[in-house]
Amino acid sequence: MHLPYSPKWYWPVEGFSGTPEPNRYFDMEHIFMRFQETGRELLRLNDLLLESIEGGGKYALNLSGLFLEQCRWDPELVDSFRDLGESRGVEFTGNCYYHSLSALYPNPTWFREEVLKHREISKEMLGAAPETFVNTELLFSGKVGKLLSGMGFKCLISEGSSNLTNGYDPAYVYENDLPILLRHINLSEDLELRFSEKDWEGYPLIPEKFADWINSMDGEVLTLYFNYSSLYFHHRKKSLVADFIRELPEKLEERGISMLTPSEVVKSFKPVKLPTLKTEQTIRYGMHNALGNKAQQLYLRELVQVGEELEEAGRKESPNYGKLKRVFGYLQQGDILFSMKSGENIREGYEKAVNYYSILSDFRRAVLEESNFPEKRVIPEKKTATAKRTVTEESPVPEERDIQEKSEGQGKRDIQEKRTVGEEKA
Repeated sequence: MHLPYSPKWYWPVEGFSGTPEPNRYFDMEHIFMRFQETGRELLRLNDLLLESIEGGGKYALNLSGLFLEQCRWDPELVDSFRDLGESRGVEFTGNCYYHSLSALYPNPTWFREEVLKHREISKEMLGAAPETFVNTELLFSGKVGKLLSGMGFKCLISEGSSNLTNGYDPAYVYENDLPILLRHINLSEDLELRFSEKDWEGYPLIPEKFADWINSMDGEVLTLYFNYSSLYFHHRKKSLVADFIRELPEKLEERGISMLTPSEVVKSFKPVKLPTLKTEQTIRYGMHNALGNKAQQLYLRELVQVGEELEEAGRKESPNYGKLKRVFGYLQQGDILFSMKSGENIREGYEKAVNYYSILSDFRRAVLEESNFPEKRVIPEKKTATAKRTVTEESPVPEERDIQEKSEGQGKRDIQEKRTVGEEKA
């Protein structure tokens, strides 16, 4: 579940100065109004999920840091997610706080900071310390596995694209630096995209039919992952999605299939080897979706450059470093990169790219101004030696000060179902 901070159409004013706040680049009014509308739908969905859990359902919820920031505007919704966590039928996963592609940066520092920042807000708002990690849009990059394992994660969920699976159904736990579950794309999109389409050959999709499909497959573990928002989209179209979610656990159980959380799965099944995990990268709908054109690639390189300049301002203890770092987080959202992709309307993608470069250019101006902030220095006092006594004293060394970002209260859907296919079929 992720609600992005939508950028404005922005034109820098000549001679514009000062430290930018989020509302300079992002449409905060639109963000708030969208959250209010979405929040009402999510309350109903969370109640539906509780009903499914009572029938044996198990789920993993991946809530981005930006979404949790917005949840501060609605304490009732926060309580609703906490109720799900306390039900023992939901596991909250970790992710990149800003829904960024920082896992692809040359320096892993930004990625690590985002993951830790998300862990902090998860503990604060959900009372959970995630052990399963879901990278932005199911991004898989082999270089972060050891880092995540060292941070205490026990499982990773990624896209089950054909370059990893060689065309086979991803139906096992896979061995890597930490165990990996790969999304079954077709079945996940049956629920997310096609469920309410009357011209689809699988319509209507009832729990019995879906359970039979799963029961006919070989393997041990089936991972379904889709946007939480798709459920209320189907509900608006007067489909039977609510009945489907309520009844699915029972229909699976009748066929000897259990629903498990990711943490339960990796404890129950031995990982199998998948050599492509050592050589390939993937993301939801393919890497070309994120970095398929020059505009996307240039934006990512510019983010890396601006990040290095921002850290220089941090080392000089500039007074506005925390504010700038927060805005920089919003500028790293993967949604910005995805919206520049070359699709049917190439012109629209490049128009958005020009807008984002205008924003990033103005932000960089602010960062460079902060980088020129005079570095603090401590000048040791001069000591006067007398004839009777020689005073020796070590020059004082300034203590290193941690600079912490001040979090200001701010206050489609990622849901992952585990299907464990037993050796005995019903």
